[in-house]
Amino acid sequence: MEVTLETAKQLGLTEEEFNKIKEILGRTPNFTELSMYSVMWSEHCSYKNSIALLKTLPREGGKLLVKAGEENAGLVDIGDGWACVFKIESHNHPSAIEPFQGAATGVGGIHRDIFTMGARPVAALNSLRFGNPEDARTQHLIRGIVHGIGHYGNCFGVPTIGGEVYFDECYSTNPLVNAMSVGIVRVGKTVSATSYGEGNPVFIVGSDTGKDGIGGASFASANIDEDSAEDLPAVQVGDPFQEKKLLEACMEIAETGALIGMQDMGAAGITCSCSEMSAKGEHGMHIDLTKVPTRQQGMKAWEMLLSESQERMLIVVKKGREQEVLKVFEKWDLNCVQIGEVTKEPRLKYYLHGKLEADVPAESLVLGGGAPVYHRETKVPAYFEKIKQFSVDKIPVPEDLKAIAEKIISQPDIASKRWIYTQYDSMVGTGNAGYNAPSDAQMALVKGTKKALLMTTDCNGRYVFANPYQGTMTAVAEAARNIVCSGGQPLAVTNCLNFGNPYDPEVYYQFSEAIKGMGDACRRFDTPVTGGNVSFYNQSPDGPVFPTPVIGMVGLLNDLKNHTTLNFKNPGDNIYLIGQSRNDINSSAYLYKVLGEKYSPAPHFDPEEEFALQKMTGMLIQAGVVRSAHDISDGGLFTTLLESAMVDDLGFKIETNKTIRKDAFLFGESQSRVVVSVREGDCAEFERLLGGVIFERLGEVTEGNILVDGENWGKTVDWKNKYDTVLENLMEGTVN
Repeated sequence: MEVTLETAKQLGLTEEEFNKIKEILGRTPNFTELSMYSVMWSEHCSYKNSIALLKTLPREGGKLLVKAGEENAGLVDIGDGWACVFKIESHNHPSAIEPFQGAATGVGGIHRDIFTMGARPVAALNSLRFGNPEDARTQHLIRGIVHGIGHYGNCFGVPTIGGEVYFDECYSTNPLVNAMSVGIVRVGKTVSATSYGEGNPVFIVGSDTGKDGIGGASFASANIDEDSAEDLPAVQVGDPFQEKKLLEACMEIAETGALIGMQDMGAAGITCSCSEMSAKGEHGMHIDLTKVPTRQQGMKAWEMLLSESQERMLIVVKKGREQEVLKVFEKWDLNCVQIGEVTKEPRLKYYLHGKLEADVPAESLVLGGGAPVYHRETKVPAYFEKIKQFSVDKIPVPEDLKAIAEKIISQPDIASKRWIYTQYDSMVGTGNAGYNAPSDAQMALVKGTKKALLMTTDCNGRYVFANPYQGTMTAVAEAARNIVCSGGQPLAVTNCLNFGNPYDPEVYYQFSEAIKGMGDACRRFDTPVTGGNVSFYNQSPDGPVFPTPVIGMVGLLNDLKNHTTLNFKNPGDNIYLIGQSRNDINSSAYLYKVLGEKYSPAPHFDPEEEFALQKMTGMLIQAGVVRSAHDISDGGLFTTLLESAMVDDLGFKIETNKTIRKDAFLFGESQSRVVVSVREGDCAEFERLLGGVIFERLGEVTEGNILVDGENWGKTVDWKNKYDTVLENLMEGTVN
């Protein structure tokens, strides 16, 4: 067929980009070549609207073993010859259209990024956003997405050990599904996503190639509208049992030393793997598509090149060692077919039935090579004027604080996510030692050592909406705070940046400010960014979702004896608040969800105050004077106290600070505060160690009752019943 500018536009390319392709090739591309550029230059693959800003993030330092972007995932030294590999990515658009497969393949894809590097996945986390849970369509999405995550993870055999879930109307059309995988590998045993060595054979391994997922990368680079359901072929279909076999085969061949490189066939399939590996190794490939195992007969070249069928890898093997590799994949009953070889000339040439279907320079397709880079227009969002008008003095302090507390813990954002997490196998592999002893960060053992990995996903979209710079700093700080409160040291960050249309100047302002905030916070907390994912176009005809830059952070617990849990231990223990309380109810669940005030500034946050708090909290834990630690975040102080009490059905008796509004003291979400419990005999040493850090003694742990300023608020078990059943009552159509 004749390729024209109109053809290019139909594939999502601009006139400028079409002309650039013609300039690169020295001719007009054929349809197959144009299709390859359309997916590789899509936002999903090229980051063309974000890469310039992403490069400003701190990408070196700390304990990083590779720079950001050098490999499929981040690689961090955790000592004793071990390294941690981790990454988070989105699967938002597929999950909006086909929730089960969209979420399932998101889980499968992120795990492949980990074991492609030769690391064994040991834990999975997720960060989810939905619309109003009372809405029928939202419930359909929740059921499908949770089922998809649980099905794939449970069958694959990697525990899902943590995450976060938020609900807001802005996510009604476009839910967010961010999946994180964490793995462990011996230092020096990683596999690189590269290709070099003229004549080395190129193999496709794993599943057959089909028509599912064709154009998925382009699909993820567009807005969702009423016609999006017609794009179902762009949603892939996953098979977790096939992936389990692929994992074991890849781990086995990584040990042989026969590999030059290996890469997952994710977005853009064969096209992406061939081009990225070749560009990195500064070589090319000749590929015979006739040899690709396919599910359907008569697949065209462009269909094979763009298919995003799951559970496939591209591997480059040292010439002469093919039989070692073939033997391993035969053992695991998986395809392992040589489809080409490495060439010295850095071009990709694809043949089908002897006919040359495409001939392009490898580097011209990829991020950092020929892919375009744009700087979009920014504009301060108009709604900021509404935020400036907010004054806490206009909000009367409610008389019935207990009733407010009941409303807050009954918010699906705040209440237990038991209905969701009980569908996940969190114990498979026996590495999740923290399951029955919850802490602010989730834990996975590094077997054979006294170490454990600590990990968390964090972001409050309300805060980022109110102040993209400060809100994103807060997300980084909260992730680090969760790890510190669990007894660990924050190491590094991966991110999943969920925003609206980058061509909207107000959205791009949110994005650019969020990147600045992330960079400044990561530099302060010495948590370099190892990589991640940008997901634009998360919006509906009603507008964009909250800017949601999810932070996935990994930390190290050097000795398991220092693991600090969030639950109160014994009646009579003293309860302290470390940090400064303020008359601050900004963007809190109390203000936004209960009082319905949608526009207010982000909660107080100061990075130096936060850094000092974390340093002090870590020192107190190391000194052994703290029995529990739990940071104050969503829902404020009362929610923190309740969560610490409910684990063992204990209670608490506290006095509020008379210099602070009671609603702000109990329900405000001002940052840089931690609640700890301390044995009576350790209080003097605890207070001595605090030195000049601001703190206050709140009260003590009780047998099971909750008392606030002398008023009996009832038994913890009754609060726990409300807290635990909110979401399941909504999902099962019952009334509490």
